[in-house]
Formats: sequence, structure tokens, C-alpha cells
Amino acid sequence: MGFAALLGPAGQALLDELRDVAPEDELAAATRLRKRYEPALVSAALGQAQLRQRAAAKFGADARRMYFTPNGVEQATRAPVAAHRAARFRALGATRAADLCCGIGGDAIALARAGIAVLAVDRDPVTCAVARANADALGLAGRIEVRLADVMGVDPGREGCDALFADPARRTGRGRTFDPEAYSPPLSWALDAAARMPLAAVKVAPGIPHEAVPASMEAEWVSDRGDVKEAALWHGTAPGVRRATLLPSGAALTGRGLPDPRVRPVGRYLYEPDGAVIRAHLVAEVADEVGGGLIDATIAYVTSDELRPTPHATAYEIGDVLPFHLKRLKALLRERGVGRLTVKKRGSAVEPEEVRRRVRPEGPNEATVFVTRVAGAPFMLIGAPAAT
Repeated sequence: MGFAALLGPAGQALLDELRDVAPEDELAAATRLRKRYEPALVSAALGQAQLRQRAAAKFGADARRMYFTPNGVEQATRAPVAAHRAARFRALGATRAADLCCGIGGDAIALARAGIAVLAVDRDPVTCAVARANADALGLAGRIEVRLADVMGVDPGREGCDALFADPARRTGRGRTFDPEAYSPPLSWALDAAARMPLAAVKVAPGIPHEAVPASMEAEWVSDRGDVKEAALWHGTAPGVRRATLLPSGAALTGRGLPDPRVRPVGRYLYEPDGAVIRAHLVAEVADEVGGGLIDATIAYVTSDELRPTPHATAYEIGDVLPFHLKRLKALLRERGVGRLTVKKRGSAVEPEEVRRRVRPEGPNEATVFVTRVAGAPFMLIGAPAAT
């Protein structure tokens, strides 16, 4: 049964009944509902209810009213990230934006909520139907025009747009692709389309090599609550600039062309830069902020002798700096009564789960251990989050 059936009275009633059904109760609910509704419609509604539950992590409370496809849930931009980008577009003067490869409409919704009129384009009929339903469900139908078309045949400038956002699909029939020219549409096309607009952003994978970023564009890496979510290449903003933006605070760090930090002995404090900072190659800027250096030339941990709080890194107070040795670690943790152990690793083949299994922490206290390299040698640094 098609998606349109879910928008009818019976489909809406079914979705309302399934709204608060827990996953473990779905089978019983489906059996009960098939006595009153067509089995195919029950199956479609149950699938949509499951997608809404999955989407809550990205869309929060809006997910309960929205509609999704399996690919749409997986590929949609997380709502706080989309809202951040929409706010940037608005602050930069955008009034009407083309959202190319709009998917289920997550970015179009954020742009519309920021006060920007949106032309949302996708070539898949079901996806377009879902995007229209989402605009309607959230009261944004008047600001979002959804068009079924091949984005490569759309000229945003002729459509009255002064901004463009493109999110090429990074999946093929074989799964995720890391070849930019295998994107749909190819990344080169998206970048050319962006260059023809006064203002544009093209969403790319966070792992994009820096050498693949055109010199004429700004590259921005965005994290949400410590997890790197995406990167975007901006046209019409700051050519050649690398930026890391940390959500939900909105703290932003931009590159200043600093040389690599010096390597120095481990001091009293260790700073773990946010993942977006690391992806943007801005660890040197963090080291400059805190007056510190690296513990190893190849490891993105910064150390200093004094505490200088920064929104771009998490600070830890280090009490022990020891050569890596699990038996020694186990004895030390037992001596201190550490039962809650956080294990972080960087530059080590040892997995955190293996460390916890081997040391078997017990007791009322807690600690953080960093399994890493110091000046090329395997070390363990033991401490706790710094009081700020």
C-alpha cells in the first residue's frame, strides 16, 4: 500500500493509535489493529511508527508528527545541525534557497523556520511526497515548494533563489561510497552549481580530505554534543578558511595558519579537542588558546601546566603518567577503589572494552585513563575531568 494511504483518515487514525506503542508491544498491537483495518495499511502504519521512533534521535519531538522513509531517516541532517546551517544562511542574507536533493525535507524545514523561502527538489516521487507531508505537518507548506525533478536540470538563479544548499547522495546500490564522483549527483557538479550562486553550501562527508576542498570555498566541520556529524563547503563566505562549529553551544573556531604545536612533556592538564576541531586541523589553535603543546607529534592531545578553560576542548587533570602496563593499572585502580572507569584511546591498538575487561574495576570512586603515546612510546595517563 502506498504512502498516500497513510495521509487519509484511516491512516491518520492508525498512526495516532501507534504513537505511544513500545517496540515490544508492536506485534500485539498489529494483531489487534488488523481486526479493524486493512492488513496492508496496518503494516504501512507500523513501519512508519518504527521510523518515527528511530528519527526521534535526529528530530526530537517533531519526529512524532513527521513522515519518513528508511533512507530518509539514515541520511537526513540532524535537526540542530540543519538549524545551525539555516541560521548561517539567514545571517548571510539568504531570502530564498534551493534545497537540491532535499530528501524527506529536514534541511528545507530548518531553512523555512529561519524565515527563508525554499524550493526543495528531489527526483524520487515517494521522497517528494514525504517532504510535502512534512512541510504540511509542521505548518510550513506556505514556505516550502517541493518539486519532483532531476536537480541537474534546475537552475536556482532562474528560480529566483539567492542561495543554494546541495546534499548529494553518498550511497549507491552497493552501499556507501567514498568516491566524490560516485555521489548522486557528482560532487563536481554540486560544486559548480554552488559557484554560480551568490551564496551556497554543499554537504560532504566529515572525512573529506583537506586537499579535496577547493581553495575558493570555506570548509566547516560541525559536531553535536561531541560527535562529528558532517562537513559543508561554503561558497560566498570566507575562501580558504577552515572552521569547526560545536553544537549546541555554537562555539566556532577558525584557522589562523598556525604552525604545528611543539611536543612537550605531559603537564598537569590534558585537553581533548572536540572531534570537529581535529577534523578541521585546528589543534594548533587549541594549543595556542591554552598555552600548551602536544604529548606526541602524531596525537591530538594537548597538555599544559595550568588550566585555561576553552569551549573547543575538554580539560582533564592528570595525576599519573605511566608506561602502559595493564597489571600496573589494575593494581593502581584497586588501590584507589575505582569502580567507574572511563577509558579513552588515541594512537593505540588497545580497545577500551579490553582494558575494562582486563582491569575489572571495583569500588565507589571513578577515574579516566588515556591509553595513548607520549613522545612515541605507549603510555597511560590517569586523571579526572578538570573542575572549571
